[in-house]
Amino acid sequence: MTDRWQQQKNVYSIEVLRDLARKRLPKMVFDFIDGGSEDEHTWQRNIDAFRDIALLPHVLRATPDRDLSTTVLGHRLQLPVMVAPTGLTGMFWPQGETAVARACAAAGSIMTVSHATTVSTKSLVETADNPVWAQTLIYNDKGFTREMIERAADAGCHALVLTVDLQALGQRERDLRNGFTVPPKITPRSAFEAMRHPAWLFDYFSNPEITMVNYAGDGKTDLASLAQHMGKIFDSNVSWEDFDFVRKHWDGPLVVKGILRTDDARMAVERGADAIVVSNHGGRQLDGAPSPVEVLPAIAEAVAENAEVYLCSGIRRGSDVIKCLALGARAVLIGRAHLYGVAAGGESGVAASLDILAQEMRRAMALGGWNTISDITRDCVALPADRIRQN
Repeated sequence: MTDRWQQQKNVYSIEVLRDLARKRLPKMVFDFIDGGSEDEHTWQRNIDAFRDIALLPHVLRATPDRDLSTTVLGHRLQLPVMVAPTGLTGMFWPQGETAVARACAAAGSIMTVSHATTVSTKSLVETADNPVWAQTLIYNDKGFTREMIERAADAGCHALVLTVDLQALGQRERDLRNGFTVPPKITPRSAFEAMRHPAWLFDYFSNPEITMVNYAGDGKTDLASLAQHMGKIFDSNVSWEDFDFVRKHWDGPLVVKGILRTDDARMAVERGADAIVVSNHGGRQLDGAPSPVEVLPAIAEAVAENAEVYLCSGIRRGSDVIKCLALGARAVLIGRAHLYGVAAGGESGVAASLDILAQEMRRAMALGGWNTISDITRDCVALPADRIRQN
């Protein structure tokens, strides 16, 4: 249901939300959301790959309901779109994660709480009246890895999302060009740009200082110290034995995010993963990696009988969601799409991002002759390698 904010701002697409976010945020902060790694070839490939997939509509098929509901790990969603873990959301809007949790609950979706959240996981679980998932990593301190798992359990999170493509941070060259730091520093170089965005500047400095609550400890709470600490705790020596460690200490559903190969997907499922997120981290890690939608069909074919498969990276349209469902995904996760929303309008902006995708899905389903999610099957799309022919 379109709300007043969305109507007033004439927000009719994710790209409009992106433009609103660009106008509200200083360039360095917007680029932190928007940018990819190195030459951003993978960032661009994520978008282009969807353009190369054609929808094959039926005609003269009634679609009175256009029901978007589905189930994910046993829970019913009102639409097959969830929110991916995104760090430091409170830097874009005060209490940004709380805004996301409320919007997801209202839309019948699921939020995944980032390991770098600025609001406590327990608070977000209490805010939402639907399941909340928690992200974790494999850290070089296995005691801390176990502690993060236990925190997610104590907070009441339904599933643990293990991100496996952060052995090292990708080089985000927009951030280097902009001199971006965590937290953003207002320097002579950036002061003029910041003053051109007074709404963000006022919110940022008039609200309590943000911090990454999951890493606060040992007397360190300031964001700069915690950001430096984070850079030292990623473990480039992770192995499948570390995956086993996580599986051993987490009793609930385990979702593995960041897989792009069928052999890795099979291995994860064999070792106890309940779901796979096909993802390249939004093009922010390994530049040159494939778009997830390019490898989705093979991964879904390899493991879908034994685990649920989701896709994350590159979703900008409801038709993108439909293409993923047709190629074997049970649902998708959005990252930038909802961050543009939270940066543009807080809870209303996140709600708009979910509403836009739902409206676009319903419109595409009407035009394609698909009344329910189960109607969206492999024959509804043609890949570049397919020959589009009469059936």
